[in-house]
Amino acid sequence: MSTEDPSLPAGGALPAPAAAPAPRAGLESTLERVAQQLLNHQRSERRWRIFFRLAWLGLALAVALALLSQRGASTTSSTPHTALVEVRGEISAESEASAELLVGALKAAFEDAGSQAVVLRINSPGGSPVQAGIVYDELKRLKAKHGKKVYAVVEEVCASGAYYIAAGADEIYVDKASIVGSIGVLMDGFGFTGLMEKLGVDRRLLTAGTNKAMLDPFSPVDPRHEQLARAMLEQIHLQFIEVVKEGRGDRLKESPDTFSGLFWNGEEAVRLGLADKTGNLDYVAREVIKAEEIVDYTPHENVAERLAKRFGAGVGAGAVKALRELSPLR
Repeated sequence: MSTEDPSLPAGGALPAPAAAPAPRAGLESTLERVAQQLLNHQRSERRWRIFFRLAWLGLALAVALALLSQRGASTTSSTPHTALVEVRGEISAESEASAELLVGALKAAFEDAGSQAVVLRINSPGGSPVQAGIVYDELKRLKAKHGKKVYAVVEEVCASGAYYIAAGADEIYVDKASIVGSIGVLMDGFGFTGLMEKLGVDRRLLTAGTNKAMLDPFSPVDPRHEQLARAMLEQIHLQFIEVVKEGRGDRLKESPDTFSGLFWNGEEAVRLGLADKTGNLDYVAREVIKAEEIVDYTPHENVAERLAKRFGAGVGAGAVKALRELSPLR
């Protein structure tokens, strides 16, 4: 009797199992598609970043061109007019009342053939004696070169370095309540030595040069350094006094208080010879200069400038980065 299974092939050998389909080829294909999609997405994002950065760069260039066109067009006039230059706020190298900006405005005002005279409208508590001195010297030079008169018109305050500049004017006009004067020089600071002792803080300062730490606020006052600082202030004060005497001449009614750093209202300033008359800008243009049209030569900050300051640094950095990223794009 045969015991062979009829379902088996002859000889009783088991058939070889069918080979299972290899999943590797399908997996590789899927990974390649995912990687390609990811790469395309990254390239798309990079292109959009570059687009927006270049767009900001274009906006910044448009703002710059608008500023140049505005400044070039707004301060010229062929008809007879009164040229106005504003001195507002603190006089310093970083402010709108810096020597760089004021000198540029004064040059434009004097060189315009239509300007009959120049008015400095002042509302400033003063500031840097260096910046004020530069403006004063340039004012004298331009007056001598062009033969045009300069009038200072004081609004709220004309003190310290602002009066230094005003002294270069042919006449000074004030309001009765204006604050005028403060012909003096100061150097201020703080001393923290007592507080440091209470807190147990030890000052460790190394210098090369015996005067390098002069007036260091964390060290006790050295009498010799204080004397040197006072001598420097006195020298600058004498320069200020000479400018005022030169500018005001015989009109100045000098007293012990004149150069003491005191300030007065406009009415008293006229009496003391620190100012000439009372009057505002319109009065001076109409009655003194006889040119009612007023053209402002002051470089004023506008909306475009504020945008440029706000976005300029970021746009510049973005543009550089965008240009660097252009080359890898395919």
